[in-house]
Formats: sequence, structure tokens, C-alpha cells
Amino acid sequence: MNQSPREPEHETLALRILWMLVFALVWQVAQFLLGALVLVQLVYRLVYGAPSGGLMNFGDSLSQYLAQIGRFGSFHTDVKPWPFAEWPQPRSSDGEAPHRVATPPIAERHEEPKP
Repeated sequence: MNQSPREPEHETLALRILWMLVFALVWQVAQFLLGALVLVQLVYRLVYGAPSGGLMNFGDSLSQYLAQIGRFGSFHTDVKPWPFAEWPQPRSSDGEAPHRVATPPIAERHEEPKP
């Protein structure tokens, strides 16, 4: 068998191209989700006066995920993004404090003694 040493590299490159195409499609979906999240967060901010903490955290994780796809697609890293790696953890906020929903106190239940 007369195989050149570069042949496995071409197979690896072909597989990477396939993954890049898959992540390009994932990028389109994630980009749409981030845009929708931005609009929902804006409405939430207008209604409650502060952004939603849950949306802030998910938006940060999603934007980091998009960055991971970009780094993989630009050959900056060989690590494939989620689901092959851990989902990015949200970082602490540099902006506004999130809206906090006050939890109502738990009312004690007093029952009348039964005769």
C-alpha cells in the first residue's frame, strides 16, 4: 500500500468542513434566538424597570456559544462547541442589576379547633 502521509490530514479536513457546515446552520438558529431574546429582554425592561436575570444569564451563555462557533469556524481552536464541549457558564453582569421578584411571605395557617 502506497499511502501518502497527508491523506489522513485531508480526511480530517473534510470532517472539519462537515462540522463547520453543521455549526454554520446552528449559528443561524442561535443568532435568531439571541435576536428574539434581545427583544423580549427590552420589553421586560420596559415593563418591570430592570432586565430579567434569567434572560441575562441565558443571553450571556448564548453569546459565548456563538463566539465558540466563530472560534471553531475560523480555525482558532480545534475544540468543537456544545454538545461536544460544556455549555458556556454565564458571567457576572457588568450592566444593570436584574429584576428581583419579591417572594411573598408564607402565611401561617391557623385552623379553628373543631368541636
